[in-house]
Amino acid sequence: MSVYTKVSPEELSAWLADYSIGRLLGLQGIASGIENTNYFVTTTHGRYVLTLFERLGFEELPFYLNLMAHLARHAIPCPAPVANRRNELLGALKGKPATLVTRLSGAPVFQPGNAHCAQVGAMLAAMHVAGASYDGKLENPRGAAWRRETAPLVAGFLDASRQDLLAAEVEFESQQRFDALPRGPTHGDLFRDNVLFEGESSSQRIGGVIDFYFAGIDSLLFDVAVTLNDWCVDPAGRIDPGRAQALLAAYQEARPLTAMEREAWPAMLRAAALRFWLSRLYDFYLPRPGELTHAHDPEHFRRVLELRRRDACPIPCR
Repeated sequence: MSVYTKVSPEELSAWLADYSIGRLLGLQGIASGIENTNYFVTTTHGRYVLTLFERLGFEELPFYLNLMAHLARHAIPCPAPVANRRNELLGALKGKPATLVTRLSGAPVFQPGNAHCAQVGAMLAAMHVAGASYDGKLENPRGAAWRRETAPLVAGFLDASRQDLLAAEVEFESQQRFDALPRGPTHGDLFRDNVLFEGESSSQRIGGVIDFYFAGIDSLLFDVAVTLNDWCVDPAGRIDPGRAQALLAAYQEARPLTAMEREAWPAMLRAAALRFWLSRLYDFYLPRPGELTHAHDPEHFRRVLELRRRDACPIPCR
């Protein structure tokens, strides 16, 4: 989430006239993230998040907005898109696709313990189970095809050892049979900053799951690997066994992994690390101009990838 496109209070007030959410009271840019322009919006009726999409087009966005609406109907605490007076979830503001969603309570936890990870694993499984009845069709925008296409674009910025690592991992992934694994809607970016916890530190619970704009149809196991590679690691990228076991055990209470998924798990951890190393390389070396932007350090996920090549995380037995 960033601010690439400036929106004034006057412009937003005029746009909100097409909604039944009251009068604008406050507008604040959100600085974290790198993909879209986001603002906190406060009106006389409540608190919302306004998103202007900088890369996604009108044809892609219904998948994301309808997925959030679908999950919200299944009691998943995710942002619910707000319809305008014509019952549309998507509009246009400053020449960009734009939407308004409910703002959830809580705050991210950046030093999670086993209990946090268990809740995240259970919530991810609940999302996958609820998503099984969603009929939207959009392949993961950062899936295997994107990784193959993006690798040559960033390779020239790397030294020889990193080029070799990148080429080897792209080739390794091409030999896997991930398409044979259970598939469905995936969040694709369930990092610590995209889960909000509320309550006292001794009894926190998940208040919301946000930022579905990297969602897509993919192997459900990929979503698990992405999540574990962020929630269950130390600053160096090494897996914390206690947190990993807590997340995986809680996930499997709702959706047990298949034998093929268990076999594919070590390779999937590598694919998930490769996805974020590549996206961070791309954003670091080929950035877009914008205000209040923040590009993440690519080296963290390069180290994670190196570690996953050497050592996988065991899946607990049920």
